Amino acid sequence: MMVASRSSLTTAQIVEHVTRLLGPDQIDIDETALREASVDRFKKYTAVHGIFDGPFPSVIVYPESTEQVAEVLRFANENLIAVIPRTGRTATEGGLEVVVDDTIVLDGSRMDRTLDVNTTDMMVTVQGGAPLQRVEDELRAIGYTTGHSPQSKPLAQYGGLVATRSIGQFSTLYGGIEDMVVGLEAVLADGTVTRIKNVPRRAAGPDIRHLIIGNEGAMSFVTEVTVKIWPYQPENLRFFGFLTDEFGTGVEALRELVTQGYRPSVARVYSPEDARQHFAHFHDGKNVVVLVAEGPKRLADATAEAIEEVFEGKQHERVDDALIEQWFHNLNWGQDKIDRERATMLTESHLGYTTEVSVDWSRVVDLYEAVMRRVREEFPRAQDLTMLGAHSSHSYQTGTNLYFVYDYNITVEPRQEITEYHQPLNAIVVEEALRHGGSMVHHHGIGKYRTSWTEQEHGSATELLRRLKSALDPKGIMNPGTIFALED
Repeated sequence: MMVASRSSLTTAQIVEHVTRLLGPDQIDIDETALREASVDRFKKYTAVHGIFDGPFPSVIVYPESTEQVAEVLRFANENLIAVIPRTGRTATEGGLEVVVDDTIVLDGSRMDRTLDVNTTDMMVTVQGGAPLQRVEDELRAIGYTTGHSPQSKPLAQYGGLVATRSIGQFSTLYGGIEDMVVGLEAVLADGTVTRIKNVPRRAAGPDIRHLIIGNEGAMSFVTEVTVKIWPYQPENLRFFGFLTDEFGTGVEALRELVTQGYRPSVARVYSPEDARQHFAHFHDGKNVVVLVAEGPKRLADATAEAIEEVFEGKQHERVDDALIEQWFHNLNWGQDKIDRERATMLTESHLGYTTEVSVDWSRVVDLYEAVMRRVREEFPRAQDLTMLGAHSSHSYQTGTNLYFVYDYNITVEPRQEITEYHQPLNAIVVEEALRHGGSMVHHHGIGKYRTSWTEQEHGSATELLRRLKSALDPKGIMNPGTIFALED
């Protein structure tokens, strides 16, 4: 759904005012840039074909300080101009998609400084536009790590990571971004700057960090983040790989390890089809379990010993550790892989997408089998699928996530790809996750394409979310259509 701007200002007046506020070097009105800023990677197939149906933003604004963010938001709020906060541009669920005419895209990427590294209190403080890869490289050079390593690590920036409740590939040990954030600074819709101080823990009311973490730009703009750091000890890494005949065997192995209190940094099980794209040289049509022990040597050794013990009681084949280590060092997606994907989309009319959800341990296999069955039996274009699989990659005491992966040949016009393929496949996964008592999204956010399930996801707690949105963004300027669908 797309709607007209509620502002009385014209496009030219909006551009003129933000230029006055920040100066011409901090705005972009290039037509190509505006078109590309109107979508995110949810529409990567149409975008690569040069299809942008709009609406388009009026301007992209690049603030260089918290004060400038506040000034732009104050202006937008007073004039009912929609704003989309943006840092990193790796969103995959339509959260960055423009749906209101004359929206301002507020890009924090120039606020990119590392402000403080504190190795006594074990924290690093960065601006919201600080690139995760650079911060991690700086820390590793002095023997520390954030422990955060999403696949988007080469491109991701901290404001976006916090706003989307990001999670990394080592989450079973280090946690998600919500476990890492100590304190932060954000700007509300009316320009109010709010700072949550850095403390180890507090019991002074609800945890107000979570008013900001995961807000998807629909309630605030993240300008500064402090996260925990840990010693970086790569010499203690231990790699493990196992093949199992049944997906449930791999899931049970993860459950046993995690619920006993062990925390391998990587704990994954891949279904055979999903394994084929990662481990084609050895998966042999079976499920692949990948585990990595990490941390201080004695802790890594204890975790490794527990991994061995768990698999002693299960039918499996052991994979050469070196093959798992090789896979481990090629996990992330940088611009090079995105460019190759674009070339494939153009030359082969072929695409891959994912939908990630979470569920309790007791329902993991049922959910996996239900999605596989429904897609094969109900998806009208099932014959175009070239891969349909899933993997678990983030585990907890009570359950795990399932990352459903589907690749397909596209036999329709590019503009139809989303409605004919991605949306119906995404819907099946979401519907089944909710039917099995799980969450409709594990870490990519609601964006603009899972909003129809927001109320089913939260049930009676939806009212808390609505009141929070109303309190922090009473005029509704912040990322309209995200978390909650646009009203008719």
